Formats: sequence, structure tokens, C-alpha cells
Amino acid sequence: MTVTRRSLMLLAASGSLALMLGAFGFQYIGGLPPCAMCIWQRYPHVVAIALGLIALRFSTAALAWLGALAALTTAAIGAYHTGVERDWWEGPTTCSSGPIGGMSTDDLFDQIMAAPLVRCDEVPWEMFSLSMASWNMILSLVLMGLWIAAARRPA
Repeated sequence: MTVTRRSLMLLAASGSLALMLGAFGFQYIGGLPPCAMCIWQRYPHVVAIALGLIALRFSTAALAWLGALAALTTAAIGAYHTGVERDWWEGPTTCSSGPIGGMSTDDLFDQIMAAPLVRCDEVPWEMFSLSMASWNMILSLVLMGLWIAAARRPA
């Protein structure tokens, strides 16, 4: 059995679809609404799924390289999000808390009242000490490998 470029591309796109379905499962069945950075991680998966659909008709190396770029993009966002969750660096002020030292009580109250309901710097679920953002990063890197293998496969 020969593994074709198209089959690798469809496998990689199916992986993005599985990750999206998992995210929706956590959101709608598990009751864990996504933060802003979680949403950002979904966009490249949507692109990868669309590329998989295009691959049903055209399975070019260029298309596979675009899929690899989409997977790398969501992995990079996942890595950044993981760093925010682990306090390695500060996240966007729109979805994380900033330092509160030196703030007046009025300023602190205003920050609390303006805070989003779902913060990017808190981990709502983890498995083996890895958050959903971490798992997205790892699995997206695997998907990137599939996209690259597809791009390097002869037509």
C-alpha cells in the first residue's frame, strides 16, 4: 500500500478536525468556555481543514506547505499560551491579569470589573500536567510533520 500525498494531507486535515471537535466538546459538553487565546488557536485549524478539502481536488506540494504553516501557527500560539498559563511571561492584557503591586484599591477594582470571564492565564483542565494549550501545541507539531511529509512526497 502506497501512502500518497493526498492521503497524508487528508490525514493531517482530519487531525485538525479532530482537535476542533475536541475543543468544541470541551466547550459545549464539558462546560469549559474558551479564552481569547484558545479561540486564536482554532483559526489555523480551520485553515488546515479547508486545505484538506481543497486537497480532495488538488494535492500540490504548495498546498501541503500551507498546511504545515497553519499547523506551525497554531502550535506557536499554543506555545505562547502555555507560557502565559505557566507565568513564564505576561499574556495580552485583554485576557490575563497584570501585576497588581502599586495599584490603588480603585484601580484594582476597575481591573477586576473589566476582566474577561475566561482568563488566558488560568488552566481550566490538564492531563499529565499539560494544559489544553500545551496539548494543542504538541499535537499540532505532529500534524505539521504530516503536512511536511505530504509536501515532500512525490505527486
